[in-house]
Amino acid sequence: MRRSPRRLPDAAVLIRNVEVEGRAGTDLRIGPDGRIREIGPRLPGEAHVEGRGGALLPGLHDHHVHLTALAADAASVRVGPADVRGREGLGAALRSGPPGEWVRATGYHESVAGDLDRWVLDTLVTDRPVRVQHRSGAMWFLNTAALRAAGLGGDGRLWRQDERLRRLVPPVRLELERLGRRAARRGVTGFTNADPRPAPGLRRTLSVLPQRLTVMGLDSPVKILLDDATLPAPHDLAARIGTARPRRVAVHCVTRVQLLVTLLALEEAGPVEGDRVEHGAVIPVETVSWIRRLGLTVVTQPHFPVERGREYAAEVHPDDRAHLYRCRSLAEAGVALAAGTDAPFGTDDPWAVMRAAATREDGESVTPEAALRFFLGRPERPSVPRRLTVGEPADLCLLHVPLREALDALSAETVRAAYVAGRPITS
Repeated sequence: MRRSPRRLPDAAVLIRNVEVEGRAGTDLRIGPDGRIREIGPRLPGEAHVEGRGGALLPGLHDHHVHLTALAADAASVRVGPADVRGREGLGAALRSGPPGEWVRATGYHESVAGDLDRWVLDTLVTDRPVRVQHRSGAMWFLNTAALRAAGLGGDGRLWRQDERLRRLVPPVRLELERLGRRAARRGVTGFTNADPRPAPGLRRTLSVLPQRLTVMGLDSPVKILLDDATLPAPHDLAARIGTARPRRVAVHCVTRVQLLVTLLALEEAGPVEGDRVEHGAVIPVETVSWIRRLGLTVVTQPHFPVERGREYAAEVHPDDRAHLYRCRSLAEAGVALAAGTDAPFGTDDPWAVMRAAATREDGESVTPEAALRFFLGRPERPSVPRRLTVGEPADLCLLHVPLREALDALSAETVRAAYVAGRPITS
């Protein structure tokens, strides 16, 4: 882009000698309004950031994440398959806190120690209240001490009762500042929080983060959570979608039947640009053209078949295994595609998600370039990569290395700095 001959106002930031969309030796000036003011070779100016030839990208955006749950992870015990083994290991992990104090454990899967309920947990821990979250995020398991402390009864298995638990159990310290700094060091400049029912005051709670925020339900899209046990008829789901209009919807689909009901409902209600299928865990091949015709965007987790491959091989129905978390086949069919980490239910590192997407061995791998684009989209149009052009918000990810080297590594180690509206957010 040609440099303007007129003198420009003092810039907030001038970044020199970076690679921008394949053009090496480029300078980029950010105006006081936080938008890109000028791009070109050897721009005038004195105070500047020296890019040393590294690539300058749009900042990464995690299109599906659960921020308060992720922030609470710092105060939680990890009890997933990669963390503990067997009942003995699970019990040791749950007993690691001081007696009498609440223990919050996350990431549990039946492959660790089988099914849980209050009585199983009581055999492991009796001297403190314990609550254990299933890896899916859908179920909490409480021991007897926890049930008594919360004024609850039953078998200790609480399905989709996060809102109720928030009122009954002690609050957990949310390490949001730490979360924001960690994400910034990975080049993340934006999040889409995907909780189906945002807690009161959530936007205010999250405002301490330096990243830009989209909060589903408060902002568009509206999250619609589906479970097989309470699955609505397509006509009823279509009516629910209609009440959300003119806002877009993001429908949680992790089973074949959830996807089919969603497609039927959107067919009846009429899709709008930006409607999303969240996860797309099982997408039968015969539905791919239907998804494309409706113009839906699939926001998926391409890393799950890599992170959970052993469990999926043992638990997923054979008819569904060939259809898990499609990537390449959707892209080749022209389906709009983006990704989110789904943290804390998966890794919170988008670069790890990219590596997984590029190295899958099930025929669904994509190129490193395509994997990077999964996190470059706009919040409202996740599949459309942002570009560094004059007038755009200066939400940037500066790398230590040229793009080619970064694509070979797909590692957060290549990130040097991140900027939101031209302001550095990396510490």
